[in-house]
Amino acid sequence: MNSEGNCNKLLELKDLYVRYHTDESIIYAVNGVALSINRGETLGLVGETGAGKTTTALSILKLLPKKVGEITRGSILINGKDITTMDEASINKIRGKSVSMIFQDPMTSLDPLIRVGDQIIEALKTHNNVHLSKKEMEKRVDEMLTVVGISPMRKHEYPFQFSGGMKQRVVIAIALACEPDLLIADEPTTALDVTIQAQILEKMNDLKHKLNTSMLLITHDLGIVARMCDTVAIMYAGEIVEQGDIVSIYTEPKHPYTIGLFNSIPNMSNEADRLQPIEGTIPDPSDLPNGCKFHERCPQATKLCEIEKPDIIGSGHLVRCHLFANK
Repeated sequence: MNSEGNCNKLLELKDLYVRYHTDESIIYAVNGVALSINRGETLGLVGETGAGKTTTALSILKLLPKKVGEITRGSILINGKDITTMDEASINKIRGKSVSMIFQDPMTSLDPLIRVGDQIIEALKTHNNVHLSKKEMEKRVDEMLTVVGISPMRKHEYPFQFSGGMKQRVVIAIALACEPDLLIADEPTTALDVTIQAQILEKMNDLKHKLNTSMLLITHDLGIVARMCDTVAIMYAGEIVEQGDIVSIYTEPKHPYTIGLFNSIPNMSNEADRLQPIEGTIPDPSDLPNGCKFHERCPQATKLCEIEKPDIIGSGHLVRCHLFANK
């Protein structure tokens, strides 16, 4: 990972805990997450559904459901400023301009009653710190649609007139309209077919290099991570269990969960009758097990794993596992 020092860090999450309070229980969604993203870097956050990836992303923009979601501990530093202590007016100046987000489902991310060009203008009016005239905003809309491969002539159309892939391009145009320092992409290609996925990912990569934008890419697809990311963090039950640069994680995975994820991927170079899935399911976040959260599914678990939570250890390539505690 890049080690040029804190001055190069755009985003830092330190010991982040997030809880959801329901009438029936408390959901322990994020449990002590520590992450950082350097300027111009793409970090892939990988894990099964329910691991806490989206909650982590929503916390960065303080978009947790009101009266239900709560950051109970930790800090979130953006350009060195802790957003957990900011009021709504202050955080709204960061949204869109410093940090922008592509939400998971393009079908529900756009207002069906507003023309797509006007939705880009709304983002510029709300989040851009520089005052733009109407003519300048129209020009900016045309530029952003062109950048994502949509004819500016279509800015007067409504979302229902676009395909799923085109809607996602519009969502990307909105997210990038104010040229944010950090782009959070939450499963940006989940609802799209493989051909459109490739086009969207290529476009996001081009824009990242053109605008020098950092990116937090949330996905369960390790193929996308290999193509897009510089570093990767593996998340399980609200914790980071392994983290490192893309080469070290892919060539020398250490945590049994990470190894299980790779074993679940078809490998054309190996002859195998069946894939090796990870047995069991991710634990209920309202009733997490003691010790290592993965021990109930881990083929290498010991008695210690059942009673004592492992620390995350290492330098550069980090792993949270008792198997590496004395190595």
